[in-house]
Amino acid sequence: MRGSTRIRLIEHTDAGPIAAHRVRDVEAFRPWEPDQPADFFTAEGQAQRIDRLLAEHRAGRVWPGVVLADDLVIGQITVGGILPQPHLRRASVGYWIGSVAQNLGHAGRAVGLVLRVMTDELGLHRAEASTNLENLPSQRVLRRNGFSPYGVAHSSIFLDGSWRDALLWERVLGD
Repeated sequence: MRGSTRIRLIEHTDAGPIAAHRVRDVEAFRPWEPDQPADFFTAEGQAQRIDRLLAEHRAGRVWPGVVLADDLVIGQITVGGILPQPHLRRASVGYWIGSVAQNLGHAGRAVGLVLRVMTDELGLHRAEASTNLENLPSQRVLRRNGFSPYGVAHSSIFLDGSWRDALLWERVLGD
């Protein structure tokens, strides 16, 4: 999984590979993500999720992508909550990389690539992200891509049985 990193818009054919990653990595992601219904871990459930993401993409609210290494799906990267109005022009970035491809630089390269999509294709001015306070690897990815922390959202997400704080990140695009 050391191959070159690419991103592209998610496709229906990605449902199976995504489901396989999510089933294998359910315990690894438990501290960082909310609980999901059982069908989230199936190809059918992922296909339905992809349908919703692509509908949101057509409406201009989301840019849902996959992360590829040597043309294999190894994760996802999503630009969500797109606010394209001239006085806002911002969105949030979220991502995950399957355990088989972690610690090889793919997350950092994927974030760099999606920042270009946000600037060049979506015409956005500001990128935002959030991480669990304990998620140091994700924080390193954001720092390496020019993000700066700007605050803490207290008790902002229910993860692994309790409310957790999130560290908020920002980057002005085009700088």
